[in-house]
Amino acid sequence: MLDDFFIRAVLAGLGIAAVAGPLGSFVVWRRMAYFGDATAHAAILGVAISLAFQVSIYAGTMLVALAMALAVSALVARGQAMDTMLGVLSHSALAIGLVAISFVPQARSDLSAYLFGDILAVGRGDLALIWAGAAGVLALLAWRWQRLLTASLNEELAMAAGIDPRVERLVLSLALAVLVALSIRVVGSLLISAMLIVPAAAARGLSRSPERMVGNATLIAALAVMGGLWASLHLDTPAGPSIITAAAAIFMVSQAFRRA
Repeated sequence: MLDDFFIRAVLAGLGIAAVAGPLGSFVVWRRMAYFGDATAHAAILGVAISLAFQVSIYAGTMLVALAMALAVSALVARGQAMDTMLGVLSHSALAIGLVAISFVPQARSDLSAYLFGDILAVGRGDLALIWAGAAGVLALLAWRWQRLLTASLNEELAMAAGIDPRVERLVLSLALAVLVALSIRVVGSLLISAMLIVPAAAARGLSRSPERMVGNATLIAALAVMGGLWASLHLDTPAGPSIITAAAAIFMVSQAFRRA
């Protein structure tokens, strides 16, 4: 069954959806959309470093994404303006990454795959890494669920309960870096943050509890993966953008349903 490229693509997309649902919910609750952008855009620099030193794309991307996430967290903790600093770092990381990747000859022909993903080219090794990483992130979020939820909803309440919001912020940064690394082959660095935010935003108006929002966001992300891949197969459209387009369509339907 895994010899079929389309089946591998569906399984890879569902692995990312399983993580994007709960992690995207935290991003929406904490209003970290720009944070996701900065971390995701740094992935291109990770790709350039990985190819230049001939190491795993996943390892290089995760290390650079984690470094970016930690840098942003440190700057925010020092009192820097969140939106301005994230905007600067997000676009600077993307520009520096594109310049760096231009010096790696073997990466130039595959640049669009790193920017927008190439899920149809996912192999068995990629599939194993995606699901292993997804399982690790889900285990981490399940372990820290109550602490993460409390720190996300009210930091003062978290501190009163003996929870350090900085630690929970670091946990989210680690989880986000892992997701960025896993998603680089699926939706690419430019669309990773959309995969996080759009399903969670669509689920928000349809959910009455944090747990239900996580479940709905995961389901919406999975439906977007399957719908986007179906459109890509039948309409000959790029797979990564098709997945995000499907998620956006679900978001618009959810907003119409909410108003009704």
